[in-house]
Amino acid sequence: MYWVNVGAQPTDTVRTILSNEGVLLMKHLQGGVRKGAFDEAEAQRRFEAWKSKKVAKVEAMKTSMADKQELAAKQRQQDEEAKNKAKAELVAKKKAEIAAAKAEAEAAAAPAEETEAPAAE
Repeated sequence: MYWVNVGAQPTDTVRTILSNEGVLLMKHLQGGVRKGAFDEAEAQRRFEAWKSKKVAKVEAMKTSMADKQELAAKQRQQDEEAKNKAKAELVAKKKAEIAAAKAEAEAAAAPAEETEAPAAE
């Protein structure tokens, strides 16, 4: 704040940082106090109001981002569960086909054994 008040010219990056932190707003408000537009208490009140709005906005953004991430995670979980269910159904179907083929092969082999058994006697 001191260097800005004595005339330091910040770079664009530093200006953005100072603006985000409220240093440039405070310099502007102090200029108003020096000109007599309002007193120091009013300047401080305006700065605090600005700062509280900024903090609320940042918190709302954080909450929004967290909600979006949570929603995306739930969606990924549901998609994965659906894929797993489809894969499990496919595996169950394939196992049923294999079991049916095996049972059919056993059934075909059983009558052949029965016909061979009486002939051997």
